[in-house]
Amino acid sequence: MKKIIYGISNFKMAREDNYLYIDKSKHIESLENLNEKYLIFLRPRRFGKSLFLSTLQYYYDENSAHEFDALFHDTYIGKNPTPLKSSYRILFFEFSGIEVEQKNIEDIKSSFRVNVKVSLQRYLDNYGYNSSIIERLAKIDNPADMVKEFMEIIKDDKVYLLIDEYDQFANAILAYNMKEFLEIVGKGGFVRSFYEAIKGATQTGTVQKMFITGVTPITLDSLSSGFNIVSNISHHKQFNDMAGFTQKEAEYSLGETVFKRCDISKKEDFLAKVKTWYDGYLFNVKANERVYNSTLLNYFISNYDYDDCTTPTKMLDVNVASDYRAIMKLFNIGDSEQNYKILEDLIEGNSLTGVIKDRYDLNRDFTSDDFITLIYSMGFITIKNEIVDGLYEFEIPNYVIKMLYFNYFAVELERRNEFKITKSIGKILTQLLLGDTKPFEAQLNEVIKVLSNRDHMGFDEKYFQIIALSLFSFAEFYFIESQPEKNKKYPDILLIGRDVRVPNNYLFELKWVKGKDNYESIKKDGIEQVEGYLKLDKVKNIPKLRSFLLIGSKDGVEFLEVFSSDDV
Repeated sequence: MKKIIYGISNFKMAREDNYLYIDKSKHIESLENLNEKYLIFLRPRRFGKSLFLSTLQYYYDENSAHEFDALFHDTYIGKNPTPLKSSYRILFFEFSGIEVEQKNIEDIKSSFRVNVKVSLQRYLDNYGYNSSIIERLAKIDNPADMVKEFMEIIKDDKVYLLIDEYDQFANAILAYNMKEFLEIVGKGGFVRSFYEAIKGATQTGTVQKMFITGVTPITLDSLSSGFNIVSNISHHKQFNDMAGFTQKEAEYSLGETVFKRCDISKKEDFLAKVKTWYDGYLFNVKANERVYNSTLLNYFISNYDYDDCTTPTKMLDVNVASDYRAIMKLFNIGDSEQNYKILEDLIEGNSLTGVIKDRYDLNRDFTSDDFITLIYSMGFITIKNEIVDGLYEFEIPNYVIKMLYFNYFAVELERRNEFKITKSIGKILTQLLLGDTKPFEAQLNEVIKVLSNRDHMGFDEKYFQIIALSLFSFAEFYFIESQPEKNKKYPDILLIGRDVRVPNNYLFELKWVKGKDNYESIKKDGIEQVEGYLKLDKVKNIPKLRSFLLIGSKDGVEFLEVFSSDDV
């Protein structure tokens, strides 16, 4: 079986070391056919952008001409090469490694300067410039001055400039301190000055082509006229699947790995589950199909247990989860209460309505549409459909992102209400796994009593479900299904073990009682409803299932275990 590209973003390594490579090279031809030389392409974190950038590097680099056939022979672009192949010198900047957390602006500027210096020196070394020129460049401290001097040195070269994750460190600064962010991208700021120097090199003709990747357009927009030369192709229909996997590509990847090594009896069901977990992204409403996050799917394939033929224990790599949680700090930009309400509505209804803004201006109020555009860029929502021209309905793209939302919601509940949830929830859910429901009951009771008394008028059954799901979202040994269809009926929550050894699966039906409601009537109806679920064939087929009715009110939660009439 071929190796899986996970944690690998070098095209040459992927091709030479027998990795399973999904060919995206047809997009090189499409990029050349555009009437634009300087491009930016934005996608969520860990979406396969860096591997495509590396593909461009090896396709266009004159130093790689001798290995072109070996690297590209069986790809689309290898069979249909363009006249520009192997015709540029590549200047490559990669900004994802700049540390920001617990660093002051001077420390960050120093890291940025080192990063720029290393990239420029690598170029000079790759293309045979003598050591005295490299030493001359090393004496310059200011990144913008360094670029200007460098461009003067290489003025007769034909350069293709590649920049990977242009905004990662800037976004991290923005999440902590908007004032400092505006300083570095504003007039005289070191980031603004750097890009102004790059812009100057395009005007002299030294930099003839440019391709930039990132996550959000905020940094680009904040540079204003300092870098107004790039065309944003992120929402072009033809580039919808330039990063990420189509359904066909996902099935090919699984076919070459999981399905070759394991006898999956119900392949359609297996594919449907994987689609639910990792698919769902749409970047142009007229695009032919949605795409998978390729990095997450490759994680799944790489960590699949091929001995026992079982899915990974964790559906999301801890490093990727950490990345997403870090970028969630951007949720606090502008009016954090407004943003929180938007997220609350999204979690409750699984949809939002808004527009995708063309530009950001952080010197003005950060509107709800600004925030919607931000979380869309980050991959936390995606286009569901277009209501009218330019007005979209958005949804959460997949199961993995939904669980991250519930994690976030639980952390916010904790922060806003001085709970102690996240430190103990793992142990509580382990006890639930083993059959002891009392600790979870106590935790949910504590949360409900506090929240319902603070916001009694706004509390309802849907909000009760969100709180329960937020706590359950930390249970990594369960698949959590919210209102799954079972014979055209919908139990509120199902916890189904990811491993057949999980000793207890759970069905929960939730009811909320308001002041004038008849508690006993709601209880009776709820028990009958759960008993009805237990008669369904799809529910009967769930092994080791325990079923509960949870009745919530401002006084707390009553847990009632409900048994099938066949068991009584």
